[in-house]
Amino acid sequence: MGQLLLVRHGQASFGADDYDVLSETGWAQGRVLGARLREQDVAPALVVRGDMRRHRETAEAIAEGGGWRDVPVTVDAGWDEFDHVGLVAAQPDLPPGPLDRRTFQQLFERATARWSAGEAHGFSETYAGFVARVRSSLAAVVAEAGPGRTVVVVSSGGTIAVVAAALTDPEADPATAARVWSRFNTVMVNSSVTRVVVGSTGARLLTFNEHTHLRGDLLTYR
Repeated sequence: MGQLLLVRHGQASFGADDYDVLSETGWAQGRVLGARLREQDVAPALVVRGDMRRHRETAEAIAEGGGWRDVPVTVDAGWDEFDHVGLVAAQPDLPPGPLDRRTFQQLFERATARWSAGEAHGFSETYAGFVARVRSSLAAVVAEAGPGRTVVVVSSGGTIAVVAAALTDPEADPATAARVWSRFNTVMVNSSVTRVVVGSTGARLLTFNEHTHLRGDLLTYR
């Protein structure tokens, strides 16, 4: 069997002018994860990352910690996160002024519930379109994960949650799948690992949101 390791990016810069930059904590999370994977003798045949800066920087940090000097890296924008900042900013109940993490999370959960239910009209990407592009990118990396091969994918919480929901209940109707996606999406840890095994019957979810490599202040959700 082959395997996919789906890695959520390290902590980005919440509240900064450019969210899409790893914080110092985010860089440390990536390096610690790389070191843990090296301890586990993980030797990926390929690294695939989304096309966002936080994906690139996380992949660089993992490679540094893991000592992966010659592993090929490809970029697939299908693994990019949806515009969660824009989605929250478009909500009618958005309070004035800067948002603290707690308030942002509350707004985020309400906004994504509306969006996944098809109620965020006029937003640049529909939830259905988001799911379709993530599933397409999943199919591409599954094809790369042949017997004995490991592919590491560096992406975001929302995209990895799409994969987890799809593999948990492949026959779910869209409304049920969206509810499962929301459950996964709201609990993901920065630099966590979700493992997918690839065999003759296709891809199957093995673990979700592993983060035992993190301790103390390195454990973050946003």
